[in-house]
Amino acid sequence: MAYHLDPRMPAAQQCVQRHMLEHWAKVQPAKVFAVFQDGETWTYADTLREAITTANALKSLGVRQGDRVLAWLPNSADCLRVWFGLNFLGAVFVPVNLAYRGNLLRHAVQLSEARLGIVHADLHARLGEVELGQLAAIVVVGGQATPVNGLKVHPASTLQASETAPPTLEREIAPWDTQSIIFTSGTTGPSKAVMSSYVHLYCMSKSAPFLRPDDRYMINLPLFHSGGVMPVTAMLIHGGSIAMVDVFDTQTFWSTVREMEITTAILLGVMGGLLLKRPASQDDRNHTLRTCTYVPLNDTAPQFHERFGTEIHTHFNMTEISMPLVGDPNPSELGSAGRPRAGVEVRLVDENDCEVPVGAVGQMVVRTDCPWALSHGYAGDPQATAAAWRNGWFHTGDGFRKDAEGNFYFVDRLKDAIRRRGENVSSFEVESEVLAHPAVREAAAIAVRSEIAEDEVMAVIALKEDAHFDPAELIEFLRPRMAHFMIPRYVRVVDGLPRTPTAKVQKIKLREDGITADTWDREAAGIQVKREKIGRMKP
Repeated sequence: MAYHLDPRMPAAQQCVQRHMLEHWAKVQPAKVFAVFQDGETWTYADTLREAITTANALKSLGVRQGDRVLAWLPNSADCLRVWFGLNFLGAVFVPVNLAYRGNLLRHAVQLSEARLGIVHADLHARLGEVELGQLAAIVVVGGQATPVNGLKVHPASTLQASETAPPTLEREIAPWDTQSIIFTSGTTGPSKAVMSSYVHLYCMSKSAPFLRPDDRYMINLPLFHSGGVMPVTAMLIHGGSIAMVDVFDTQTFWSTVREMEITTAILLGVMGGLLLKRPASQDDRNHTLRTCTYVPLNDTAPQFHERFGTEIHTHFNMTEISMPLVGDPNPSELGSAGRPRAGVEVRLVDENDCEVPVGAVGQMVVRTDCPWALSHGYAGDPQATAAAWRNGWFHTGDGFRKDAEGNFYFVDRLKDAIRRRGENVSSFEVESEVLAHPAVREAAAIAVRSEIAEDEVMAVIALKEDAHFDPAELIEFLRPRMAHFMIPRYVRVVDGLPRTPTAKVQKIKLREDGITADTWDREAAGIQVKREKIGRMKP
């Protein structure tokens, strides 16, 4: 039995995570809800108990209903219990990208207004490098806690409570209460903090029509992305199960699917293509993966279906919205993101919000018939909220076209972002850090096409007079200042950036130039930038 949200019932509680957990723990207490790579398994009864005891521990630390709490943790049982425990209290889960450091980390911590953080031991020293706003205390899990920047530091044992009775609340959790704040990449400015209600997450998560109660969803996208929290919630809605995986790994993907009996997964960007590059095997169809969400739906999707026998689906989503476009099984319209699902209106508009003709490119705007089914704003940024919601529609900032059959096709980003291997990269944030280098006078970050898929990051810079500059030194300068996926692969030095009469950088000209003969390539120079492994066994 799946929950069904009825928008005609303002007091409906079925979308609130606490009630979903209580429901399934009563209906099917012995059914497995979560399996982890270390072999740990939670039944629905276990999951409810973990949520309750963690909620009681958080309450003893002073967390109250409506409070925001940072969670800076890799995909793990710890991250799951913290998220569920916070929402069980009616508090707000604020996950942070593991790659954040420096100004990105400062911005997220300050914007969150959190007083408490739950932080992995491999990360917490970075807090000593930034101004922390209201953050006063942290609980350190996954290793030894050490003093940091005047913070009160609690050991992991603080999250273990003996009290197993559900904590009492000041009031009933409402479906429109904020349940999480998830940070975007930032596009025309610093990352925005997207506020999401229980209704919003519920509507986003229930929108995939192919999910079933017997599914086990691979959680290989991080819980600080909507692509991580959404499938977890989807399985709570359907009474299914999840397999918590710390990261997508081409080498072990299929063995993980078999060992953990995974039936569905999301493959973003180059993931599917990388799996197709693996040598063919007689075991290619010897697996449990029944369905797969493939985003974007490129020419490797039918190849994936043909080779592995997995049913292919696609959709379009953003952190702020609730999966407005959903495709049919094994769609033939390559490049399509699907059609509008029930309960959603989608239009393509020009700069004046007037609808464009079929076949023309316009910005996608969205609204829903269920109140609170989209984000209710950006925390601490009322101007950005008003701009995104003008004329009663949410403006995605993405350009699409629609064909005569009603299929929508993503064309380009209208906002200034770069998409690199599943991560959205803010050109504004890349430029801010490159400009901090003492030799750099001007900087523009642009997307150039990758030979694999999606984009690579290029920094186009102009130097200060008589400055000495080594692009390899710039990479080392940036390593401690930004996330690994943001560090440019290409660096091009120019005399000056092209500008409009109003002094804005003409990035379109830089994109047209692309990778020029004088562009430096860090990969060709043998310099690697890799994701830092968090929470794994160290030698």
